[in-house]
Formats: sequence, structure tokens, C-alpha cells
Amino acid sequence: MSLADFLARYPRYAGTATLDTLRATEYAHLDRSGDVYLDYTGAGVPAAAQVAAHVARLTGSCYGNPHSENPTARASDDLVASARCAVLRHLNASADEYAAIFTPNATAACRLVGEAYPFDAGRALVLTFDNHNSVNGIRQYARDRGADVRYAPVRPPALRVEERDVVAALAGGRGLFAFPAQSNFTGVRHPLRWVRLAQELGYDVLLDAAAFLPTGRLDLSAVPADFVCVSWYKVFGYPTGLGCLVARREALSRLRRPWFAGGTIVAVSVQPDWHLLLNGESAFEDGTLNFLSIPDVEFGLSWVDGIGMDVIECRVACLTGWLLDRMRDLRHSNGRPMVRVYGPPELRDRGGTVAFNFLAPDGALVDERLVAAESAAAGFSLRTGCFCNPGAGEGAFGLGDSSLNGSGDWGVRTVDEYLTLMGLSTGGAIRVSFGLASTFEDVEKFLAFAARTYRDRVADTAGLAPRLRC
Repeated sequence: MSLADFLARYPRYAGTATLDTLRATEYAHLDRSGDVYLDYTGAGVPAAAQVAAHVARLTGSCYGNPHSENPTARASDDLVASARCAVLRHLNASADEYAAIFTPNATAACRLVGEAYPFDAGRALVLTFDNHNSVNGIRQYARDRGADVRYAPVRPPALRVEERDVVAALAGGRGLFAFPAQSNFTGVRHPLRWVRLAQELGYDVLLDAAAFLPTGRLDLSAVPADFVCVSWYKVFGYPTGLGCLVARREALSRLRRPWFAGGTIVAVSVQPDWHLLLNGESAFEDGTLNFLSIPDVEFGLSWVDGIGMDVIECRVACLTGWLLDRMRDLRHSNGRPMVRVYGPPELRDRGGTVAFNFLAPDGALVDERLVAAESAAAGFSLRTGCFCNPGAGEGAFGLGDSSLNGSGDWGVRTVDEYLTLMGLSTGGAIRVSFGLASTFEDVEKFLAFAARTYRDRVADTAGLAPRLRC
């Protein structure tokens, strides 16, 4: 179909034309190879200006380890402090109420909370099914300390979590409630009102914002989550290896770290076996900060703020809607659908992440390993598998307790063996996701590839490599 057809259905896209200019200039490297990037939920794409700013800063002055009082150390301290302020400003969070703690990624931010949260037999950990494994892993800390772990399920076909299930899981307790602002599997955007709902029921709230922030605006003055986990490379592509735990200072004061490290203590003694942790951010920033890259976070935030989050969100919504529309129209010659989408089929309360499987003419799922190999050979960068989100995958493939009971005792040694025991023919889905540099042409190229490669095709899975992990 033509651009005119697309604009007739999604006229708001025309208001995002500034992103086409940026694609041709700041993101020109996306088009030099002829490949198509469709994995923005996995990682954003850096602009040329971001890389240039990093080089100019490092070649324009000298910056030293901030654990000192010399001039280069003070220069690093100043830039780190400025970046903290920029993070809080972007989230509309008061520095009096919130602290921005720099971490290697969102996973490290989750671990900081999990290892230090005061779980005990009187406190529960409540999760939604579609949490990322970086959040699911917190349950190990909770169980080790006697806390109850409860899940609110996803409900087919849209794979949303119903509020009644959240309320039921939260009932009769206190502790920590953790959920994603946006599912990295289905793209579902969960109601942010659940933050206050859980707090009113006596819970602290960990909000995983890693998949949400690249195309969404989070206002912590309106949604006062106790802990927010972020990976900055997902928002603006560069630098990697930097995330944040943005935490309410009151909630932070309740955490009890099980260890200390360089940079986290006021004083320590070997012989009396005594140490005193610093207050605030520094007590959670282990070792030497990535002081040469943290200033790039401030530049990245100013970059996306200059573009306008509303513009980015509008473009991504239009492209997502178009992809969903066109996927519904993809049919085999026998009239059967070519695609099964997991998650909402419409744009209401969803982000720019679309998970799906291709279907053979008889309705069988096309093995995601075949799609991974063939799409890569055709120059498409997308994601296949379960996306580190087993709960959403279990919901997508209709796996209930009857399929999974006792699986911990199966003695499974490989992913393929696990799938066989569960009766699954495939090990996951395909995920396409959009970001600020995505275009209508990107979507059309992928749709053309899908039609010519999988229409009326009986896919042969012989010779595919074994699955090494989920």
C-alpha cells in the first residue's frame, strides 16, 4: 500500500516530519547498509550529535576519578551532579524527594532493590505475570527471607493484567509491588494509577520503566513510584552500560545493603570489623562511577526533549497501528491468516512493541529460529525468543498450571527438551519494535519481506540450530 493510504488512516504522522529530517542527517548510518532496524525495545539508536558531543567533551578537557579532591575529579563531580539533576528534571521529580542512582543498567537497579529490601515473613512480593526477568529475579531474595511471592496473571487474548487481579494479589499484606509501565513482550501499557493503589494498600512500588521511557513521558510528581528502574541506552541509544535507580529518599532509607564497596562508605575498619555507609545516592553506587559517560545521559535527555516526546510517541503509535492493520490483512491463498499477534490488536494503552508468530497455511506456527535466520539474511534487525519475559510467553502460548506443574523437577537440561515436555512446537515469538528514527518505509520493507517469504509456505525446520537459551 502507498504512503497516501497510510496518511489517510494516520494523518497525525505528517506532524512528525521533523523525524524524517533527523533520519536523513543524524541517523543516516541506519540507511548506509540497506538494512532495517526494528529492535528499539532492545536498544535505541544513537544520533551522530550524541557521539560528537562525547568526543568533543573528552578531547576538550581532562576528567579524573571523582573519588578525590583534585581539579579533574571536581570537574567529573560537577558533570555527574548535573546529569543527576537532568534525570530528575526529565521525570519531573523533586531532588528533595527523589534520588537518581547511576547503575550499569535497569537490571542492576532492580538488584539494588531486591538485595536490600526488608523482606520477611510479614512482607510480600507481588508481581505481574509479564515482568522482565530482571524483576522476576527479585523473588529469590524475597523467598530466601520468608516473604510470600504472589503473581497477578495476564488475561488472553490481549494479555493485559486486570486491575481486579492486582487488587486480589495485593490483598491482606504489605511489602513490594513490582510491575512494568510497559511490557517488553506485548507492548501493553499498564495503568500507572496502580502505583497509588498499591501504596494505599501498604506497599512500596517498583516501576520498571525500561521499555516505557523511550516513547513515553513519566511524571513522578503525579505517579510517585518508590523505585523506578531505567536503562538509558534504550531511550537514546548511547551510551550503553548506564541505567538508573530513581528512588524516593524515604523508601531508600528503608533499604539495608548486604555489603559495602569502594565509594559507598564514610569509614571502615578491618580490625574492629566495622563500617558506616554514606547517605543517599553514594551508598548505592559501588566502586568508581562511569564518570566519562554519565554526562552523555544529560546530553541524550536534552536531545530527546528537544525533539519532543509527544512527537516521538505520535510517530511510534502511527507506525505500530499501521503494522497491526497490515498484519491483519496478510493472508495465505487459502484465506487463512499469516500472522498471530500476541497482545492488544489496537493502539489503546499500548506502546510500539509488537510480538507475533508467522503461521503456515495449515495454521501451524513457523519456528522462530527460521524467521531469525531468514530475516537476518534479508537485513532485518528484530528480536526472536521469549524476550526474558516468561510470564507473558506462558500467557501467549496458553500455558497454565496443568502444563507447568512440577517442571522444576523435570531435570531439564536444554531449552528444546523443556519445550518438548510442555508440548510446544516453537520456543518463542518474533518482536518488532519502533523508535524515534523509525519510518513508514521501514514498516513497508518488513511487510514486503513477510509476504514474499511466508505466504503459502510450508516451513521446513530441518537443520535449525538448537536453542541455547530463552
